Amino acid sequence: MDETQIIDFTREAIVLCLKISAPVMLVGLVVGVIIALIQALTQIQEMTLAFVPKIIAIFAAIFLLFPMMAQMLITFTEKIADQIIAMS
Repeated sequence: MDETQIIDFTREAIVLCLKISAPVMLVGLVVGVIIALIQALTQIQEMTLAFVPKIIAIFAAIFLLFPMMAQMLITFTEKIADQIIAMS
């Protein structure tokens, strides 16, 4: 395995991390903005009101997207394993 392959795998790993984390982060962002708008409109500045719905939405997103995330990780791991086997 030479330097270019290592750089390619590293680049793929970083892109994979972004692909896996982006949907969950977007859900947190959207829910946070909605809650912030509701708080601004009602003038209720309760900290738990912002935190609880956001954490519930993030857990739900992780639960629903976990099969996709696992499949992406399995594919990447198999690709790396195949490359290691081909080196031998």
